Amino acid sequence: MEELLTLQETVEDKSFTYQPTCFDEYLGQSEVKTKLQVYVQASTLRQEPLDHLLLFGPPGLGKTTLAKVMAKELNVNLKITSAPILERSGDLVAILTSIAPREILFIDEIHRLPKPVEEILYSAMENFCVDVIVGQGAGAKSIRLPLNPFTLIGATTKTALLSGPLQTRFGIVERLEFYEPEDLAEIVRQNADFFKIPILPEAALAIGKRARGTPRIVKRLLRRVRDFAQVYKHACIDIEVVNHAMKFLNIDEDGLTKLDRQVLTHIIKDFDGGPVGIETLAAMTGEDRDTLEDFCEPFLIRQGLIQKTSRGRQVPHKKILYLRRRLLGENPEIQDSMF
Repeated sequence: MEELLTLQETVEDKSFTYQPTCFDEYLGQSEVKTKLQVYVQASTLRQEPLDHLLLFGPPGLGKTTLAKVMAKELNVNLKITSAPILERSGDLVAILTSIAPREILFIDEIHRLPKPVEEILYSAMENFCVDVIVGQGAGAKSIRLPLNPFTLIGATTKTALLSGPLQTRFGIVERLEFYEPEDLAEIVRQNADFFKIPILPEAALAIGKRARGTPRIVKRLLRRVRDFAQVYKHACIDIEVVNHAMKFLNIDEDGLTKLDRQVLTHIIKDFDGGPVGIETLAAMTGEDRDTLEDFCEPFLIRQGLIQKTSRGRQVPHKKILYLRRRLLGENPEIQDSMF
């Protein structure tokens, strides 16, 4: 279950998932995709590097995949790195000086770049050059190294942590949104066709509804349903197989996990709907605070099931009766008399 909860990319995500090679194969994000198609076509016609691009949005929505698609569409190489591993300025300079004309450098989690490394990017992005200090003390001197014109694609889940000077150097800034269940169902069918997994349309939609609006999660759910179908010898994945597999994984029809239900149950049953502090909820559920804040809360807030206030987390009053009935199995008549 832990693999389903994390929004970080795993080795299985990279190895056992369909990889789009063009915009038509990249499903969802139609508005962003339409804009990028125009920019890519214009860049190709002029034979110039694409303007620097910043992609932001929650994890698991396909920012890295979109960068790979753009490189394929531009017919250029893509170099992928992550900000946390660029610890020294020299690490970034080594990558920048190896880039060929019009190639793309993709930096994931770009908000985590150390300040000295980030400052190297300023002249690289604007003037396609970097200044390197050679020597030490009084004998040190600055040497300017020219770079081939390139495109930087930065990906971040936290734009608030991205410095102003770096943000302003991106000519294109686009946000990726959560997916609708129908779009996720298409991704399920696409991956199922690629791996030759027979699946009915209603089963694909049922998986899509449980994926919390995130392609990375929907692909994992498909793999787990496939495991379930294979072990129990189902030739085709239908709605019954999906329902049994989701029950096995403790994921209900709305995508709520066991942890989500524990959080809601504690707020309603033990604190009369809240508010209650996040540290208290972490202690009661046995999970760390980061898991609750990064995984549970965003989804529950989007569903309107909890609210964040200055005093803590609480369930909206209009949802309390519904959740008491659903999570605690209480009688509606008793609920009405209680509230």
